[in-house]
Amino acid sequence: EIPRDIPRDTTVHMNLMYDLMLLAFRTNSTRIVTYMLANEGSNRSYPMAGVKGGHHQLSHHRNDKNKVADLQKIDEYSVKQFARFLKKMKETKEGDGSLLDNSMIVLGSGLGDGNRHRHEDLPIVLAGNAGGTVPTGRHLRVPNKTPLNNLFLSMLHRVGSTAESFGDSNGELKQIDA
Repeated sequence: EIPRDIPRDTTVHMNLMYDLMLLAFRTNSTRIVTYMLANEGSNRSYPMAGVKGGHHQLSHHRNDKNKVADLQKIDEYSVKQFARFLKKMKETKEGDGSLLDNSMIVLGSGLGDGNRHRHEDLPIVLAGNAGGTVPTGRHLRVPNKTPLNNLFLSMLHRVGSTAESFGDSNGELKQIDA
């Protein structure tokens, strides 16, 4: 059934958006999609994750253990929805592998610490094998002050772009090659 408006249930809405992205990739309607779960100032609550408070308000936790625990519940909820999407990508055959094998999917945030508005130690997931060009199953730490746009420049190069820079990049993110 096609919804008439944005579903009020956040889980239904997120899964609908992920399913639309999967459909767009499967039909080769596009190979680039962006999906922002909520704007930076959103104070959305997450009762489905057992959290009553608003996300933005909780992000200014001042090291309150209960607020930090609530943020962790929200993060876990969001990552579970993302994992559902990745599972469907992996189950979708494409060529000799899966749609996930031939993709690069990024989940992350521009803030590593919302409490202090820190733009370091960013929580970024790069999923997919990019057609065999990105080894998977690793946790990488990059030097402090490495621009996130280095990752995006590396991704651009993997899809054939000859761009020399992207935003504040200062080179490719070589760590994803190893």
